[in-house]
Amino acid sequence: MAQDTVTVVPANEASWDDLQTVFGRGGAATCQCQRIKLGDHDWFDMPPEARAQRLREETDCGHPEAPATTGLVAYLDGEPVGWVAVEPRANYRRLRGSSVPWTGRNEDPADPDVWAIVCFAIRAGYRRRQLTRPLAVAAVEYARTHGAQAVEAYPMVPKEGQNISWGEMNVGSRNTFLAAGLREVSRPTARRIVMRLDFPEA
Repeated sequence: MAQDTVTVVPANEASWDDLQTVFGRGGAATCQCQRIKLGDHDWFDMPPEARAQRLREETDCGHPEAPATTGLVAYLDGEPVGWVAVEPRANYRRLRGSSVPWTGRNEDPADPDVWAIVCFAIRAGYRRRQLTRPLAVAAVEYARTHGAQAVEAYPMVPKEGQNISWGEMNVGSRNTFLAAGLREVSRPTARRIVMRLDFPEA
Protein backbone atom coordinates (compact mmCIF):
# COMPACT_ATOMS: atom_id res chain seq x y z
CA MET A 1 0.00 0.00 0.00
CA ALA A 2 1.73 3.16 -1.16
CA GLN A 3 0.77 6.79 -1.59
CA ASP A 4 3.39 8.99 -3.24
CA THR A 5 6.56 8.24 -1.28
CA VAL A 6 4.67 6.88 1.75
CA THR A 7 4.55 3.11 2.05
CA VAL A 8 2.46 1.38 4.72
CA VAL A 9 3.08 -2.23 5.75
CA PRO A 10 1.65 -4.60 8.36
CA ALA A 11 3.69 -4.37 11.53
CA ASN A 12 5.13 -7.87 11.19
CA GLU A 13 6.79 -6.71 7.94
CA ALA A 14 8.53 -3.88 9.82
CA SER A 15 11.38 -4.32 12.27
CA TRP A 16 10.92 -3.81 15.98
CA ASP A 17 13.63 -1.16 15.91
CA ASP A 18 11.72 0.73 13.22
CA LEU A 19 8.54 0.71 15.27
CA GLN A 20 10.37 1.92 18.36
CA THR A 21 12.00 4.66 16.25
CA VAL A 22 8.51 5.87 15.39
CA PHE A 23 7.53 5.87 19.06
CA GLY A 24 10.65 7.76 20.13
CA ARG A 25 11.02 8.71 23.79
CA GLY A 26 7.66 10.37 24.48
CA GLY A 27 4.18 9.22 25.30
CA ALA A 28 3.95 6.53 22.65
CA ALA A 29 7.11 4.90 23.98
CA THR A 30 5.60 4.81 27.46
CA CYS A 31 2.20 3.59 26.35
CA GLN A 32 3.33 1.07 23.70
CA CYS A 33 -0.26 1.18 22.45
CA GLN A 34 -1.39 -0.86 25.45
CA ARG A 35 -3.65 1.46 27.44
CA ILE A 36 -6.63 0.99 25.17
CA LYS A 37 -5.91 -2.74 24.96
CA LEU A 38 -5.59 -3.31 28.70
CA GLY A 39 -7.82 -0.67 30.25
CA ASP A 40 -6.63 1.95 32.70
CA HIS A 41 -6.24 -0.22 35.81
CA ASP A 42 -4.07 -2.94 34.29
CA TRP A 43 -2.15 -0.44 32.16
CA PHE A 44 -1.14 1.73 35.11
CA ASP A 45 0.01 -1.35 37.04
CA MET A 46 2.24 -2.56 34.19
CA PRO A 47 5.78 -1.18 33.73
CA PRO A 48 6.67 0.23 30.30
CA GLU A 49 9.04 -2.67 29.63
CA ALA A 50 6.20 -5.16 30.05
CA ARG A 51 3.94 -3.07 27.82
CA ALA A 52 6.63 -3.11 25.14
CA GLN A 53 6.96 -6.87 25.41
CA ARG A 54 3.20 -7.26 24.95
CA LEU A 55 3.26 -5.11 21.83
CA ARG A 56 6.24 -6.99 20.46
CA GLU A 57 4.36 -10.25 20.82
CA GLU A 58 1.18 -8.76 19.31
CA THR A 59 2.93 -7.28 16.27
CA ASP A 60 5.50 -10.05 15.72
CA CYS A 61 7.71 -7.41 14.09
CA GLY A 62 10.39 -8.73 11.79
CA HIS A 63 8.48 -11.88 10.89
CA PRO A 64 6.62 -11.31 7.61
CA GLU A 65 5.65 -14.97 7.52
CA ALA A 66 3.74 -14.65 10.82
CA PRO A 67 0.08 -15.71 10.56
CA ALA A 68 -1.15 -12.63 12.45
CA THR A 69 -0.10 -9.17 13.51
CA THR A 70 -1.62 -5.95 14.78
CA GLY A 71 -1.17 -2.43 13.47
CA LEU A 72 0.62 -0.92 10.49
CA VAL A 73 3.87 1.01 10.08
CA ALA A 74 4.44 3.83 7.58
CA TYR A 75 7.70 4.65 5.81
CA LEU A 76 8.56 7.90 4.05
CA ASP A 77 11.42 7.50 1.59
CA GLY A 78 12.48 4.41 3.53
CA GLU A 79 12.40 6.08 6.96
CA PRO A 80 9.96 4.72 9.59
CA VAL A 81 7.61 7.61 10.37
CA GLY A 82 4.22 6.39 11.56
CA TRP A 83 2.10 3.76 13.26
CA VAL A 84 -1.62 3.07 13.36
CA ALA A 85 -3.40 0.64 15.67
CA VAL A 86 -6.16 -1.31 13.94
CA GLU A 87 -7.73 -4.63 14.80
CA PRO A 88 -11.10 -6.08 15.85
CA ARG A 89 -12.92 -3.63 18.11
CA ALA A 90 -13.58 -6.32 20.72
CA ASN A 91 -9.84 -6.55 21.48
CA TYR A 92 -9.77 -3.05 22.99
CA ARG A 93 -10.78 -3.45 26.62
CA ARG A 94 -10.72 0.27 27.42
CA LEU A 95 -12.93 1.00 24.43
CA ARG A 96 -15.41 -1.70 25.37
CA GLY A 97 -15.61 -0.39 28.93
CA SER A 98 -16.30 3.20 27.95
CA SER A 99 -19.86 4.43 27.61
CA VAL A 100 -18.94 7.15 25.12
CA PRO A 101 -18.71 5.23 21.81
CA TRP A 102 -22.03 3.47 22.40
CA THR A 103 -24.17 6.43 23.46
CA GLY A 104 -27.26 6.60 21.27
CA ARG A 105 -26.28 3.51 19.28
CA ASN A 106 -27.49 -0.08 19.35
CA GLU A 107 -24.07 -1.71 19.18
CA ASP A 108 -22.48 -4.78 20.73
CA PRO A 109 -19.02 -3.58 21.81
CA ALA A 110 -17.77 -7.17 21.60
CA ASP A 111 -18.84 -7.70 17.97
CA PRO A 112 -15.75 -9.35 16.42
CA ASP A 113 -16.74 -8.34 12.88
CA VAL A 114 -16.33 -4.62 13.53
CA TRP A 115 -12.76 -3.33 13.56
CA ALA A 116 -11.50 -0.11 15.09
CA ILE A 117 -8.75 2.38 14.29
CA VAL A 118 -7.86 3.71 17.71
CA CYS A 119 -4.45 5.34 17.73
CA PHE A 120 -1.77 6.97 15.59
CA ALA A 121 1.84 7.72 16.40
CA ILE A 122 3.88 9.97 14.13
CA ARG A 123 7.62 10.19 14.62
CA ALA A 124 8.93 13.48 15.99
CA GLY A 125 10.17 15.66 13.15
CA TYR A 126 7.57 14.29 10.72
CA ARG A 127 4.37 15.66 12.21
CA ARG A 128 1.98 18.08 10.49
CA ARG A 129 2.69 16.41 7.15
CA GLN A 130 -0.67 14.61 6.89
CA LEU A 131 0.92 11.22 7.43
CA THR A 132 -2.11 9.99 9.34
CA ARG A 133 -4.10 10.03 6.08
CA PRO A 134 -2.22 7.28 4.23
CA LEU A 135 -2.11 5.33 7.50
CA ALA A 136 -5.89 5.58 7.88
CA VAL A 137 -6.49 4.60 4.25
CA ALA A 138 -4.21 1.59 4.66
CA ALA A 139 -5.86 0.63 7.97
CA VAL A 140 -9.30 0.62 6.34
CA GLU A 141 -8.08 -1.58 3.51
CA TYR A 142 -6.27 -3.89 5.95
CA ALA A 143 -9.45 -4.33 7.99
CA ARG A 144 -11.52 -4.98 4.86
CA THR A 145 -9.16 -7.62 3.49
CA HIS A 146 -8.95 -9.37 6.85
CA GLY A 147 -12.66 -10.00 7.21
CA ALA A 148 -14.06 -6.88 8.84
CA GLN A 149 -17.68 -6.08 8.06
CA ALA A 150 -17.16 -2.49 9.19
CA VAL A 151 -14.45 -0.26 10.60
CA GLU A 152 -14.87 2.54 13.13
CA ALA A 153 -12.85 5.44 14.51
CA TYR A 154 -13.39 7.87 17.39
CA PRO A 155 -11.68 11.17 16.54
CA MET A 156 -11.51 14.38 18.54
CA VAL A 157 -13.19 17.48 17.15
CA PRO A 158 -11.80 20.60 18.85
CA LYS A 159 -13.79 23.78 18.97
CA GLU A 160 -12.82 26.50 16.51
CA GLY A 161 -9.62 28.14 17.64
CA GLN A 162 -9.03 25.56 20.39
CA ASN A 163 -5.53 24.15 20.62
CA ILE A 164 -5.34 20.41 21.16
CA SER A 165 -2.08 18.69 22.02
CA TRP A 166 -0.70 15.95 19.79
CA GLY A 167 -1.19 13.53 22.67
CA GLU A 168 -4.94 14.17 22.64
CA MET A 169 -5.11 13.93 18.87
CA ASN A 170 -3.47 10.52 18.72
CA VAL A 171 -6.97 9.16 18.05
CA GLY A 172 -6.97 10.98 14.70
CA SER A 173 -8.93 13.86 13.25
CA ARG A 174 -12.27 13.98 11.48
CA ASN A 175 -10.61 15.00 8.20
CA THR A 176 -8.19 12.09 8.40
CA PHE A 177 -11.06 9.61 8.52
CA LEU A 178 -13.16 11.42 5.95
CA ALA A 179 -10.24 11.00 3.55
CA ALA A 180 -10.30 7.26 4.30
CA GLY A 181 -14.00 6.95 3.50
CA LEU A 182 -15.52 6.96 6.99
CA ARG A 183 -18.57 9.05 7.82
CA GLU A 184 -19.89 10.45 11.09
CA VAL A 185 -22.57 8.26 12.69
CA SER A 186 -22.89 9.82 16.15
CA ARG A 187 -21.59 12.63 18.33
CA PRO A 188 -21.68 11.32 21.91
CA THR A 189 -19.85 14.30 23.45
CA ALA A 190 -19.00 17.86 22.47
CA ARG A 191 -15.50 16.84 21.41
CA ARG A 192 -15.85 13.21 20.38
CA ILE A 193 -17.49 11.75 17.30
CA VAL A 194 -17.93 8.20 16.05
CA MET A 195 -17.11 7.55 12.41
CA ARG A 196 -17.75 4.35 10.50
CA LEU A 197 -17.47 2.64 7.16
CA ASP A 198 -19.53 -0.48 6.44
CA PHE A 199 -18.17 -2.82 3.81
CA PRO A 200 -20.58 -4.32 1.27
CA GLU A 201 -21.03 -8.05 1.49
CA ALA A 202 -19.03 -9.98 -1.09
